[in-house]
Amino acid sequence: MTAPKEIVDAVLEGRNQAVARMLTFVERRSDGVDDALAVLHRAAGSAHVLGLTGPPGSGKSTLVSALARHYRSQDRTVGVLAVDPSSVFSGGAILGDRIRMSDHGDDAGVFIRSVATRGALGGLSRACLDAITVLDAAGTDVVILETVGVGQAEVDVISAAQTVAVVSVPGMGDDVQAIKAGLLEVADVHVVNKADRDGASRTVAELREMLRLSHRTAGQWNVPIHQTVAANGDGVADLAAVFAAHLDWMTEHGERERRARRNAATRIRWVAEELVLDELRPGVAAFDHALDEVTAHRTDPLSAARQLVGR
Repeated sequence: MTAPKEIVDAVLEGRNQAVARMLTFVERRSDGVDDALAVLHRAAGSAHVLGLTGPPGSGKSTLVSALARHYRSQDRTVGVLAVDPSSVFSGGAILGDRIRMSDHGDDAGVFIRSVATRGALGGLSRACLDAITVLDAAGTDVVILETVGVGQAEVDVISAAQTVAVVSVPGMGDDVQAIKAGLLEVADVHVVNKADRDGASRTVAELREMLRLSHRTAGQWNVPIHQTVAANGDGVADLAAVFAAHLDWMTEHGERERRARRNAATRIRWVAEELVLDELRPGVAAFDHALDEVTAHRTDPLSAARQLVGR
């Protein structure tokens, strides 16, 4: 299966069917997909990419759905990439966020896709980053990346999103501890969802104290703590306004360009690692030769590895 030029053109015109087909090509790494992505990359760069992360049960999917509804009320198009754990059998996504957001199914202005982690330790795969490029090139105004929610290990979201929101809820004893362990540093906005529950004020106070104790320098973005009840939409419009304010702040202070360079550096490194690893496996002539030399003690593993990398 190849990614013909006609599909690339249709993606650039913003056709959802073409976007869906292109994302399938991306996930399968079909012939011609890299050339297609090169074209799409040059057309990308206008979308506001939001990353929502946080522990399971914090209501991220409900919040994403409420945000999508708010952006549509402003006549803005929305792309949702819901990162799900991968099936150990097929590599596919298994939780089905599209089912949980089914109320947007008839809205052509909302595109929802589940994306598998495919074993990526930080929660994001190369296909997920390429999917952002596809949605961005298609003219999507806001791309929302909802991560799988595995706690402190899930910090790769900063390599993809411009604005990162860490979502927590009252009443989960280990919730704030998980944020303290790894997610505090990546948050541009802290969201306390399900804020109608008992203990919401305590959760806000704990987050505020953690932020007070964190090492911050002059001129940094002042990370806000925002309360929402996504199930009924309370606080969602104000949260969207906070995201917009953060985008404005990044543009004004040069942070948007710095993050774009950081994210580009991450993507280059990940792709380079894939290309190198693809050559470092049994069956590749150079690798098999190095294997023979090390096995026969004619060279050592470090020297063989350096020679392979040098190629």
